[in-house]
Amino acid sequence: MKPVDTSEIRRALNENLAVPLWPTAGRALDLKRGATYAAATRGDIKTIQLGRLKRVPSAWLKARLGLDESAS
Repeated sequence: MKPVDTSEIRRALNENLAVPLWPTAGRALDLKRGATYAAATRGDIKTIQLGRLKRVPSAWLKARLGLDESAS
């Protein structure tokens, strides 16, 4: 797996209300593809369904990664 580019993840989180489950959210959480989808199925990763696509709310992911400035 290629190294996580935190600047790319931060940019995606700041520009979007929801980010793709894979690769953006999965890589941000340091999970491989299969583990990412399994965690989403279990409910460990909050997702919203947009048609056939699963997205992760940026606010949830920011809080999970400790990037939520409003919480501090």
